[in-house]
Amino acid sequence: MGFSLTPVVRMLLLLNVGVFVLQQMVPAVVNIGALYTPGFSAYFQPWQLVTYLFLHGGFRHIFGNMLGLFFFGPMLERFWGSQRFFFFYLFTGVGAGLLHTGVTYYELSQLRTDTYQYVENPSSEGFTRYLNDHAKNLYNQLYDFTSRFDENPENPEYIRDSQSIVTTYYKERQNVPTVGASGSIFGILMAFGLLFPNTELFLLLFPFPIKAKYFVALYGIYELIGGIQQAPGDSVAHFAHIGGMFFAFILIKFWGSQRNKFY
Repeated sequence: MGFSLTPVVRMLLLLNVGVFVLQQMVPAVVNIGALYTPGFSAYFQPWQLVTYLFLHGGFRHIFGNMLGLFFFGPMLERFWGSQRFFFFYLFTGVGAGLLHTGVTYYELSQLRTDTYQYVENPSSEGFTRYLNDHAKNLYNQLYDFTSRFDENPENPEYIRDSQSIVTTYYKERQNVPTVGASGSIFGILMAFGLLFPNTELFLLLFPFPIKAKYFVALYGIYELIGGIQQAPGDSVAHFAHIGGMFFAFILIKFWGSQRNKFY
């Protein structure tokens, strides 16, 4: 039997592509549908925990996510049925958004505290420490400024500029949007690895076939390391990916203990 798309996978592919086209025509939809952090961003609305799943940051972003949905989604939809698969897709996506938002809220809380403390007690050493702790991606860009500030720590102009820099950075971080179906896609990957663990995958990343359970485990470890380290300039929402996998694991274990009681 040849490969064929299942109804919900087809609908999700068309919906994601349609919304992506809309984004290109009306960029303002990102402010309405992307996921912002409650308590910090004035843009946050509860519905964003669902709508952020259908927005994407660029062609490569949506192409990668839809490729995962295209290859792994149909087998799960046939296994579960359309209704359960659609619930799974939304459940893992919302779960991913919740975990990501929780981690981001904690990080912004720390950033807010350190920003206010620095503005009240500025110093060249404190400025360098602030950049190392929260804005390593800016350190190289501001190297000349930090060097001059270190040489003239009492200069009031440098002090005011440093206060302005940390304040601006904090305000920008408050309104960073999260978009993409990655949480749901990583949930699908986790489900595939749990339900079809010994299926051999042929991927460009590996010169040999790899069983689904090993691929999912390695990918999960990679995302966890990426989330903890958070390398400078890394804009990937690693904890959303981890959240999708975690909520997929919980839901599948629940369904396994409640056979024939769902739908």
